[in-house]
Amino acid sequence: MVVRGRVVLVLVIRSDLVDAMVRHARADHPDEACGIIAGPEGSDRPERFVAMMNAERSPTFYRFDSGEQLKVWRAMDDADETPVVVYHSHTATEAYPSRTDISYAAEPYAHYVLISTRDPEVHELRSYRIVDGEVTEEPVRIVDTYDASESA
Repeated sequence: MVVRGRVVLVLVIRSDLVDAMVRHARADHPDEACGIIAGPEGSDRPERFVAMMNAERSPTFYRFDSGEQLKVWRAMDDADETPVVVYHSHTATEAYPSRTDISYAAEPYAHYVLISTRDPEVHELRSYRIVDGEVTEEPVRIVDTYDASESA
């Protein structure tokens, strides 16, 4: 897949960011957790973890609080950032986008990460691109630090 002029075949993400998403998903269980990981504009590098409130407070649906989302998106604009990862959890099903998830996907360059917390001992984490209703799963490579090839 070509994203902003370059081929992106995998989500490369630091382990501390994965751990933060999983912690948030476990903490909000049995409700779905949601948030974003921002990165530099024009990059594909997730850097700044932002846990957000699920305005629905539901085990089967998530929605960003509109006021909080406006504040987060303005802060990203001010910092020349973009939402590189949009994540949420599924509490009773596999980590695959629902029809609602697909219809609400509004960031064509973002990695949509789903974390299933249905098993209390083991989480399932998967990443997708969702563009114009089309879902494409992508591999996830978890690293301790980004190397130079992952910096832009």
